[in-house]
Amino acid sequence: MQQRIPVLTLVSRAVFLVAALAPLASQAQGLRVTPQIGASRAAQPAAPSGPRQADYIVAVVNSEPITNNEVRSRMVRIEQQMAQQGGALPPRAQLARQVLERLISEKAQLQLARETGIRVDEATVDQAEQNVARQNQIDVPELRRRLAADGMALAQFREELRSQLLLTRVRDREVEPRVKVTDLEVDQFIQEQQGNNDLSSMELNLGQVLVAVPETATAAQVAALQAKAERALARLRAGEDFARVAREMSDAPGAANSGGQMGLRPVDRYPQLFVNAVQALPDGGISGVLRSGAGFHVLKVIEKRQAGMPGINVTQSRARHILLRPTAQLSESAARERLADFRKRVLAGTADFAQLARENSQDASARNGGDLGWANPGLFVPEFEDVLNDLQPGEVSEPLVSRFGVHLIQLLERRQATLSQREQREIARNLVREKKLEEAYTTWVQEVRGRAYVEFREPPQ
Repeated sequence: MQQRIPVLTLVSRAVFLVAALAPLASQAQGLRVTPQIGASRAAQPAAPSGPRQADYIVAVVNSEPITNNEVRSRMVRIEQQMAQQGGALPPRAQLARQVLERLISEKAQLQLARETGIRVDEATVDQAEQNVARQNQIDVPELRRRLAADGMALAQFREELRSQLLLTRVRDREVEPRVKVTDLEVDQFIQEQQGNNDLSSMELNLGQVLVAVPETATAAQVAALQAKAERALARLRAGEDFARVAREMSDAPGAANSGGQMGLRPVDRYPQLFVNAVQALPDGGISGVLRSGAGFHVLKVIEKRQAGMPGINVTQSRARHILLRPTAQLSESAARERLADFRKRVLAGTADFAQLARENSQDASARNGGDLGWANPGLFVPEFEDVLNDLQPGEVSEPLVSRFGVHLIQLLERRQATLSQREQREIARNLVREKKLEEAYTTWVQEVRGRAYVEFREPPQ
């Protein structure tokens, strides 16, 4: 029986999938309650002595209001997500101020997107909704059923997806042109990484066995679930295969397919509880049983390495695609429909993917039948690579939208490969670029926030 995923988890994942937003505490969000340049400097009134029942306006951003209910809804989502991850939250009043400042920043960015003509059509929102369902290993009807069961209107969910897509597009357009990477910067990056043993710059791939504990569990049920986690730990320490134990005993979403692996990521993308537990463990090490708000965890260190120093062995993908660039004559929706028709013809065996690419694709790969060659991880933009990573060899994706246009992808094959010196240097260049993009994004967010006129009303509750 498939584990039920709460709607707030689905919404949080939706935001992450389509926008890859920074964590709440990130400086990139400029989380301050003090108005910046261009903002109203009127003092905020004191909080009422008792809770307010009716909704009310807490701030106005360029004449557009933010309500107390908006702040509360975002806070509930963050609180549930952090409880599941075992993370710590700031005091509630401080969290409310941080959330309000994030909403102000997002509101200003959305206004900029609309003012400059950026639009997201229904077909693109459909694709984002499908991505959320796929990442949660359910279909769209089941996703919608769960949304309704948890009291979230479908229209509200889709509007949040649309907003995150707008934010992504305006950031790509405004921030990407600001970043250039020189050979000297690549050389310095490589030199800095050599001999760097700082934990904060580490990347970890952890395996997890999660024994979920319901919020309503009795003391006897909690004890039984803890005993189950202890049995999983005993099997692992006896030498059993981690993937097998995870498939049989873990309640974590996707454990059956991933073998419990959570993927290589920076340590700040893991709960601090996990980082503390594995800090002293070598590769292959097993933690004890940990307790978080989600339940009991047993962790294994699959891989531990310094961030920015690419591994020698990687999984490469060879794919081909057809790219259509929307124009005044070809809308984004029309491009998606055309590619959807191509997909049906390829799957039915009435058309050849390579020939369709040669005749229709609007990029340099067209002359090669859309063949993109062997690609290392991270070569493509995230929205393209996320879909590519979910494909099996021979499989053809649904049409997807990236910053370059609308794509149809076919994965041809995958292989393990050893990176050459040139390839390692190119990955280092991409990592430097990502770092500079983050810095440029931080500056841009502050600029947009600083230009906004913000009037604070009553504090959120």
